[in-house]
Amino acid sequence: MKIATWNVNSVRKRAGHLAAWLKAAQPDVVVLQEIKAQEAQFPRLEIEATGYKAEIVGQKGFNGVALLARHPVEITARALPDGDGDEQARYIEGRVATPAGPLTVGGIYLPNGNPIGTDKFAYKITWMDRLIQRTRQLLEREEMFVLGGDYNVCPTELDVYNPKAFANDALCQPQSRAALRTLLNLGLTDAVRAFDLDGACYTFWDYQAGAWAKNWGLRIDHLLLSPQAADRLSAVGIDKTERGRPDASDHVPVWCELEV
Repeated sequence: MKIATWNVNSVRKRAGHLAAWLKAAQPDVVVLQEIKAQEAQFPRLEIEATGYKAEIVGQKGFNGVALLARHPVEITARALPDGDGDEQARYIEGRVATPAGPLTVGGIYLPNGNPIGTDKFAYKITWMDRLIQRTRQLLEREEMFVLGGDYNVCPTELDVYNPKAFANDALCQPQSRAALRTLLNLGLTDAVRAFDLDGACYTFWDYQAGAWAKNWGLRIDHLLLSPQAADRLSAVGIDKTERGRPDASDHVPVWCELEV
């Protein structure tokens, strides 16, 4: 089973790229971030023509997540618990059946948090705390799950092309990294690092300053696996060629395969 994540940075603008990639890559389940669309605006016909059903948690002009699947999905959450009125569309979660048992896939668009020292950064850390609590709940089931998405955190200095330039960025703050480590230390596996412990595996290149051509990248899109899913991990990939297409998203798809 192939699970993927992609921040498409406006699904209406990238619908053609998304449909072409779905046909070529053939993932079983995909979580999308930053769709920047409400449900009625989602290009459902183009996506369903490729063989996928779409579940949407949308928001007008900002944020927004979606879960696409080629298999029946039971949607188990459309927001993280304990939101206290949080209306930002940043989480979706669904459960699919596999021969090896149920698999839950969560789609995450974690807050950016910039500038640090503001309410935006405080919201980021609070949101990560809520994600940690949801992860603890999922772990109690002792089942396979994958939490995929744009985490807006570079886990280490290896995951940013110029650590000094990002020293004051919310993506690289000690508090952001500590929250992500707390999540991983619950027993999750970073799928990309399970296969490539040393290389620079970027998933995002800014539109500014020729970042793509210069390979000035960041690794902020992650697939985190429960122990039951990690035991079945057989392949991982980052589809970098998507960034080189005309009018591309500034993120690229990241995927993993589970032997189920």
